[in-house]
Amino acid sequence: MGVLRIILTIIFIIDCIALSVLVLMQEGKQQGLGSIGGLSETYWGKNKGRSMEGALVKGTKILAIGFIVLALILNLNF
Repeated sequence: MGVLRIILTIIFIIDCIALSVLVLMQEGKQQGLGSIGGLSETYWGKNKGRSMEGALVKGTKILAIGFIVLALILNLNF
């Protein structure tokens, strides 16, 4: 069981670093004057899920779920 804990700890550390990097790479969520002029209704606003920002958001969600699951598993006394 000691080897499994070491492997999970290494994966947990990699997940923590990757999650930190992805969060720091994301843009701010401030709308500013663009939301007043309807900028969010343009082509780029509607297709944000297919852009780099959308990929960062999806990756952050996946890594956050992995972080929580690994933290719970590593917290067990096995």
